[in-house]
Amino acid sequence: QVQLVESGGGLVQAGGSLRLSCAASGRTVSMNDMRWYRQAPGKEREFVAGIRWIGGSTYYADSVKGRFTISRDNAKNTVYLQMSSLKPKDAAIYYCSVAGVTWGQGTQVTVSS
Repeated sequence: QVQLVESGGGLVQAGGSLRLSCAASGRTVSMNDMRWYRQAPGKEREFVAGIRWIGGSTYYADSVKGRFTISRDNAKNTVYLQMSSLKPKDAAIYYCSVAGVTWGQGTQVTVSS
């Protein structure tokens, strides 16, 4: 089992940037497909970005392409989500996940207009 701990959330003005981190521990060999999701109040959880641990290929939701960048640090077993040009609609709890199966506790992102 992998344990995931997110950090880096906070309050930012529209147009600003934040970097989220997801530190993994435990059975990290299973971390083949790491993803970020988000859930805004009253809405369903939605996919944001993903990265393959081997090879590092990335994929994004259309709503964040060109603004968000997912990356990983193999040595630290950490996945990052660099968010730029933030919009109020990006406000949500952001969750790190292993292939949509194992989840962290989430980190809150608030964007003021």
